[in-house]
Amino acid sequence: MSLAQQIKDKLSATFNPQYIDVQCESHMHNVPVGSEMHFRVVLVSETFKSIRKVQRHQKVYAALSDEMAGPIHALALHTYAPDEWEGEAPKSPECQGGSKKQN
Repeated sequence: MSLAQQIKDKLSATFNPQYIDVQCESHMHNVPVGSEMHFRVVLVSETFKSIRKVQRHQKVYAALSDEMAGPIHALALHTYAPDEWEGEAPKSPECQGGSKKQN
């Protein structure tokens, strides 16, 4: 099972989301081909109703504590309560670091 699927399964069990999308974005970064280190998560859940963005992110980090201590290097989080969700989240920018940086 891919790490993206493991993340999705764990977040689904924890947050019972109305919507969830987990994408591996490692291919956009300066990492070996096939790496699973950089992820983008869009998560819509009632759990996030009436709590600030920082608290939402802390809850996700807590749910993924094992993964954050190991294979996950970067995690872009887009967390919404159902009444905030408009059906789309911002796209991740292209990496400009490492060997991808242009002089």
